Amino acid sequence: MSLVRADIIVTGIVQGVFYRADTQQQAAALGLTGWVRNEMDGSVGITAEGEKEAIDTLIEWCHEGPPGARVDRVEVKWSEPTGQFQQFSIEF
Repeated sequence: MSLVRADIIVTGIVQGVFYRADTQQQAAALGLTGWVRNEMDGSVGITAEGEKEAIDTLIEWCHEGPPGARVDRVEVKWSEPTGQFQQFSIEF
């Protein structure tokens, strides 16, 4: 079991299309912890911790997003997990 952390920035038309809610559902279903939030610049920020394979699946989903989203770019920075999260939540 390889636990990792990914900090993800998704740009495009990703606010106002249920991107956060759908990301939370996807991440929770994959057993990930962390958060998702709208950023001031119009992007969506995601921090996810868990098994690398599960995070890879989430990243793959992020490239499409929910219906209505238009994803232009997905940036990922990998690091060591901190274990600070109990669940995957939406931050406001």
